[in-house]
Amino acid sequence: MRHEYNSYSREKLLEAPKIPVAVLPDNEAVFREIAQEMVDEISRKNELGERTVFICPVGPVGQYPYFVELVNSGNISLKNVWFLNMDEYLTDDKEWISKDDSLSFRGFMERTVYTKIRPELVMPPEQRVFPDPKNLSAMGELIERLGGVDICFGGIGINGHLAFNESDDTLSPEEFGNLHTRVLEISRETRTANAIGDLNGAIDDMPRYCVTIGMHEICSARKVRLGCFRDWHRSVVRHAAYGEVSAHFPVTLLQQHADALIRITEFVAKLP
Repeated sequence: MRHEYNSYSREKLLEAPKIPVAVLPDNEAVFREIAQEMVDEISRKNELGERTVFICPVGPVGQYPYFVELVNSGNISLKNVWFLNMDEYLTDDKEWISKDDSLSFRGFMERTVYTKIRPELVMPPEQRVFPDPKNLSAMGELIERLGGVDICFGGIGINGHLAFNESDDTLSPEEFGNLHTRVLEISRETRTANAIGDLNGAIDDMPRYCVTIGMHEICSARKVRLGCFRDWHRSVVRHAAYGEVSAHFPVTLLQQHADALIRITEFVAKLP
């Protein structure tokens, strides 16, 4: 059975989405807007003398060069900022993959963000946090101790997953929304999509396991901001905005969030 919303025109897509959708000209505009929102929120919280807590992805990543540029040129202190990364790949022994591995999200953040920000501005290492497969409760406890997450940034996977919260038809939306940080096996469709972008299609070399924050952590953030710009995001965004709320397509749970937004390109908004 085909779903009618997958063929919605640009105009129909924007008519009454259950998650607000903002259309920007191109990839650069999406990434710049995400970076600007990051910096604006940090600046606002700095003025109030309050900490800023973000959940951050490694995918999308195009916002980070603009973020680094804005922080350095604007002399914006990150000393009271916490970056809680969504996830990380694991070995078959359920350990973090090496930070030196080209696929490592920890390595990416180090190479692309933390070492590019002026040392007098960057946050200390203890405020750059990844979910720990050996201490799964630590992330939730940290979020509670910090007073919650200001903004969760991210993208949407091909099966609607946020972070690595893969589709699960055995759970109700309520049960899925209560899932916390955990270790799980990555679906073949996600490994395939990631292999195309990261390993030239070498799916057999993609990690099979990951540690991910849960939908509970994501949905509990005060704001959620997603960026979509790939060709297959055309249907993903339409499903997110008009599909039934279900664990089959996890992003649909954000239809129930008080302040969620999906930023997309004109390329995604228009069907060929």
